[in-house]
Amino acid sequence: MEMNDLIIASVDDHVIEPPTMWDQHLPAKYANIKPKLLRNEQGVDYWLVDGVIMEHSGLNAVVGRVREEYGAEPTSLDEMRPGVYDIKARIDDMNANGVLSSLNFPSMAGFDGSFFKLLPNQDNAMVLLRAYNDWHIDEWCGSYPGRNIPLAIVPFWNVPEAVAEVKRVAAKGCHAISLSDNPNLKGCPSIHEEVWEPLWKVCTDNEVIINVHIGTGVTAPHASMKSPIEAWITTMPMSISNSAADWLFMEALDRYPTLKIALSEGGIGWIPYLLERADFVHEHHSGWTHTSFGPGRKPSDRFREHFLTCFIDDRFGLKNVDEIGVDNIAYECDYPHSDCVWPHTPERLWDSLKHLPVAAINKISHENVFREYHFDAISMMGGPEKCTVGALRAQAKHVNTEAVSLGGATPLKPGEKPRVVTSGDIVDMFRSLRRVA
Repeated sequence: MEMNDLIIASVDDHVIEPPTMWDQHLPAKYANIKPKLLRNEQGVDYWLVDGVIMEHSGLNAVVGRVREEYGAEPTSLDEMRPGVYDIKARIDDMNANGVLSSLNFPSMAGFDGSFFKLLPNQDNAMVLLRAYNDWHIDEWCGSYPGRNIPLAIVPFWNVPEAVAEVKRVAAKGCHAISLSDNPNLKGCPSIHEEVWEPLWKVCTDNEVIINVHIGTGVTAPHASMKSPIEAWITTMPMSISNSAADWLFMEALDRYPTLKIALSEGGIGWIPYLLERADFVHEHHSGWTHTSFGPGRKPSDRFREHFLTCFIDDRFGLKNVDEIGVDNIAYECDYPHSDCVWPHTPERLWDSLKHLPVAAINKISHENVFREYHFDAISMMGGPEKCTVGALRAQAKHVNTEAVSLGGATPLKPGEKPRVVTSGDIVDMFRSLRRVA
């Protein structure tokens, strides 16, 4: 096997929603609440949704620019690569990057759709949420079958409505939803409470995998506002470890043995210790904590039955595949965020995987994804020979992948000499963007 023979599926990418997204998917009788993408006098794009302003922050949509500008926050679509928001250009960029299939989280709606929770009229919120899903499933994913894996958002703050939406999108062929990694921090009950039982059941019955993205509940804390921003970025993937342990100890997983949880953008290198620690804690403390994983079973057994993890660049994790479980690992590109290695995914991935047996490489690069998301991309594409890195890149010879300068808001003041960027600088930059929006 060689690099060009890889078939790559990514379980964590992002879309910046285009202004036309509502045109075909919002019923005409709701035209008065159609969200609008506007631009203010400072050149900042923002959404006006049912009277509520949502900043159109690029969320690090810096793909394709020179690395010196990775700290520049795009404030308008003009400052982003077209593949960020245009589906045809996205397919071109996927081809150039050798990526066959991609799962895309929302931006304007929040990774978990929680923006719609903020709308004062919840009847309108449900209409808009459903229209969002229809755009994502039918247009963003449906325009190029096999290329983008459908991912729905659900109103997790209203479990009956969430259950209904899971049933609706599953009937459209969508087998994945995004959910806060800790709904309790969003004003909802703990995942250990009975109120969630209908959601676990409907996801199980419809083979829907629950994706919990970093930052949707527990966020990576700033050690201080004076801390170098690299310290914060370093801990971001592992910030989901607290929630991962919470989900791992959720007894409902034993009641729903086929329910699947994806730890989105969380990395894998820390997983072996999490499992080792969980097994030790259970053995050492279960006599008084009264937790149970079933006769002779450990937390790590439950993990390997229910969880999918993913990585961007994680050599340590891939040296410890057996400690994680070869069936529990997937790849993530994270396009268009600043951690993605576009357009060099195949080179980086192959260098990390090539020590493994071919069967393991195939599982990690795509088979685990297509199994857990019930997405038969290879058949939709007409066979494996059309799905490889080599085949996709052959279609992308016209795509310019040279890094360019695209501008954007920067964390340092105009004319300020280069210095270490801190967490406080980034926080202040985003506050400034919110003010002008």
